Amino acid sequence: MSKQKSKKQIRREKVRAEKARKKWMSYGALGLLVIALVAFIATRPPKAPPLDEARLALNPNIGLATAKVTVTEFGDFGCSACQSWHRSGVKEQILETYGDDVQFVWKDFPVITAQSPKAAEAGQCAFDQGMFWEYHDLLYANAPAIGVDSLKEYAAELGLDTARFDACLDSGQNKEKTAQSEKEARQLALPGTPAFLVNGQKVIGPSSFETLATAIDTVLAEE
Repeated sequence: MSKQKSKKQIRREKVRAEKARKKWMSYGALGLLVIALVAFIATRPPKAPPLDEARLALNPNIGLATAKVTVTEFGDFGCSACQSWHRSGVKEQILETYGDDVQFVWKDFPVITAQSPKAAEAGQCAFDQGMFWEYHDLLYANAPAIGVDSLKEYAAELGLDTARFDACLDSGQNKEKTAQSEKEARQLALPGTPAFLVNGQKVIGPSSFETLATAIDTVLAEE
């Protein structure tokens, strides 16, 4: 009888041990889940507040708002044709020739590469710190290196507030702004980049100085 009780006792101890093991395993699994959840929350990009109407209405520009002619470029930082047009110096030639009569405006149409949308956002993040054109020039100088790590490196190279820039880029703060410009380009049925508007008149392709000058002169002649 004592032997029988001893066996029962052994079985009970085994059962208790197994229950304890399963209990601690469940605690361990729960602990790992909590740790994973905390890590996810800690590393998740901050949620950006929605842009107000005033910010959505702002675009990078050169020249006076009172200029008689507005030349708008719809561009893409991943576009080799846009890069070539930038290097041609046509924009600078237009501004030098027409002075205060022309304002040049940039709008994003990021459709050429998979990295283009984030590069467009980065340009707007630089714009928020008053250095869009410097950042614009640096992106084209280093194209096609426009991955997120490179975008952040360029901000540091220009001396931007990198904590602010990184938060802007990681949160998608200006995604709504770039999407707005892309929507406008699609509504205008622009076939690609670069594309231009001269007081609303479409000029498609990487236009020469002569082509843009003709469109500008036409507007000025009507003033």
